[in-house]
Amino acid sequence: MANSTSIQSISRMQDAQPPFIYGTAWKKDQTKRLVKEALVAGFRHVDTAAQPRHYQEHFVGEALREAYAEGIVKREDIYLQTKYTTPAGQDVSNMPYNPSAPLEEQIKTSVASSMSNLRHKRNPKECYVDCLLLHSPLPAIEQTLEAWKLLESYVPNQIRTLGISNVTLPILHTIYENSTIKPSVVQNRFYPQTRYDVPLRAFCAEHDIVYQSFWTLTGNPALLRSKPVVALADAVGVEASVALYTLVMDLGVVVLNGTTSSEHMRNDLEGIAKVRTWAARHLDEWTKINATFEQQIGQPSR
Repeated sequence: MANSTSIQSISRMQDAQPPFIYGTAWKKDQTKRLVKEALVAGFRHVDTAAQPRHYQEHFVGEALREAYAEGIVKREDIYLQTKYTTPAGQDVSNMPYNPSAPLEEQIKTSVASSMSNLRHKRNPKECYVDCLLLHSPLPAIEQTLEAWKLLESYVPNQIRTLGISNVTLPILHTIYENSTIKPSVVQNRFYPQTRYDVPLRAFCAEHDIVYQSFWTLTGNPALLRSKPVVALADAVGVEASVALYTLVMDLGVVVLNGTTSSEHMRNDLEGIAKVRTWAARHLDEWTKINATFEQQIGQPSR
């Protein structure tokens, strides 16, 4: 007999559409092609950054504009997020702003470059991104709060919501307590070195902050071979990666998926749907697998 926890778990899974954010880091000159393939496959959330060292934001924009023109998607169908990256995370020979400029000028220039790169209309000032993240906290908390306050001035017109990546719970708590526009998104590595951010994710859940994970596969080779992941993959007939993705998503996590294979794009989306269907029909078995997975990563009982 299924209990209320398992039913709530299935409800969370069914509500999580679309299940992935397409991550565009490290795609280089293949970025445009891969973003369009992701959109065709069914991805509707896209993550990028004003950081030419690892992202080609202008190619993301080109892919999106072509997809709009070809009727693949409409702008209102897309959740689009980018980032302001501090000088420490940039390639000094290829940056969207002058690293010697004051912080206000750095952010202003970075945001302007993102709006131009990702525009869906001719005039970038008439365009918007759904979320802009601080790619990391700045060296001092005072600088981080200053950067946050500067970004608040763009909300809700050019930037709809704000977030932060690579953040610890004390810094997130300080931003939350000292901001007018509260964080809507946290994007962190989901891996054992941070003990899967259990307290930080609890804070996010309590304050309606979306927790996004990256390195979900790369950072978890042991989890991919773990008993609950293997059991779910075998029971449903999906790859272990899909089983892991689904179990992580059931924690309330939104997963970044940066696959460069169009086949994997389709298979991952179809696989998540297949697991959800199976779980709804096998609530007791799903609940046992899920509970074992949560114990393995140190997730407290719900």
